[in-house]
Amino acid sequence: MLHGNTFYGCNFKNFITMSLICFHASHEQLAPSRLLELVQLAEHAGFDAIHSSDHFHPWSAKQGHSGFSFSWIAAALQCTKLPYSLVCAPGQRYHPAIVAQAISTLAEMFPGRINFELGSGEAINEKITGDPWPAKETRNERLLDCANIIRRLLNGDEVSHHGSVQVQQAKLYTRPKYQPLLHCVAMSAETSAWAATWADGLLTTAEKTTGETVTKMKAFYENGGHGKPVYLQYSFSYADDIELAIDVAYDQWRGNLIPKDKLALLNNVEAFDKAAENITREQVKDSIPCFTDIESLMSNIDKLAETGADRIILHNINNQAPELFVKDYGRWKKPYEQKTIRNSL
Repeated sequence: MLHGNTFYGCNFKNFITMSLICFHASHEQLAPSRLLELVQLAEHAGFDAIHSSDHFHPWSAKQGHSGFSFSWIAAALQCTKLPYSLVCAPGQRYHPAIVAQAISTLAEMFPGRINFELGSGEAINEKITGDPWPAKETRNERLLDCANIIRRLLNGDEVSHHGSVQVQQAKLYTRPKYQPLLHCVAMSAETSAWAATWADGLLTTAEKTTGETVTKMKAFYENGGHGKPVYLQYSFSYADDIELAIDVAYDQWRGNLIPKDKLALLNNVEAFDKAAENITREQVKDSIPCFTDIESLMSNIDKLAETGADRIILHNINNQAPELFVKDYGRWKKPYEQKTIRNSL
């Protein structure tokens, strides 16, 4: 497994074999019961790991789901053998002591199989508490406070903290044998650089060009993240017909073309749908990768693997027939593995 800035001056041939390929469980798009079926199918197809989103509200009414990820992931861990990672935004919707308790419980039951990615959150999920939505700088300060609190609790400390969040004499009595990693979710190079100073790893999105993605990774590596794992999430629409793939991308994911600095501020589903109503199908076609064959998709993933990312998370935004992508991946994976073994002999 590659860690740190291994993409500098490396030979990238067959790099995909060096990255774990992960299936993304999208709670905003599919019911929890359906996602349980899909992760079992993904394990059978040969995916290396599972990644889970965490939403109270979906991005759009058209997506239509918002299962509780902490409940779901325990069931998913039980019915599969793969490693998992889970996004979480402590501080407003989740008190950090409760997050630490949930992390500790999961890591104790499933040792060495789960990591967590802490983010500063989005208003659409966090404002359900009725508290004001802070500025980005304040949210980052709160996130760092929460990460420190969670770590101290996982280490067995009794924690009292009076700052951006309040904790009074909290102590965990059930703790895991192996400490899970606490990554940071970062969408910009600036936040990636900041994350490197405290996080165990980085989760970020794969951008339209590999160069944009590498810029965020370099910011992380060069500011204290050298040797720490990086996860990349790649979103695309996969269908057996290109027009259908584009149609589903337009229906499900056009809101993600809203500028990122505005995404975190929109505080309800209706606001997202309204902000996205002028985004055209042509814009979606130009911005969201669409595929009808697994070889073309995996060729793109091979280029992402050249960055040296430890995990590449594949998020198929087509929620109408997600099994097609998983089964096609399985058909691709087996001969690819055989070919790789032959090439290594």
